[in-house]
Amino acid sequence: MVMFPVRAVWMGALVPKRCAKRAVTRNAIKRQIYSVSADFESAFDVAAHLVRLRAGFDRKQFTSATSDLLKTAIRNELQQLFAKATAHRSFPAATTGLS
Repeated sequence: MVMFPVRAVWMGALVPKRCAKRAVTRNAIKRQIYSVSADFESAFDVAAHLVRLRAGFDRKQFTSATSDLLKTAIRNELQQLFAKATAHRSFPAATTGLS
């Protein structure tokens, strides 16, 4: 039995209810995860990857799930995360050649 029949980069998003109480906020965060991960897809290994929100966003600071402030904060944090996760891939692979 093959778990992943297609060799591709698989991205999953997990946003716990305790971190974002409203479904509209959780869905907005997931959309941002999928959007930003698409920009970095070529740098990821062919595997299944999971992004899990570990800390919530303050509802007093981000009153609306669709606010530009929240979207920008999430996008910036995700770009930093993916840049760090793919940093090991930024160096060219060592080549072994026969002379």
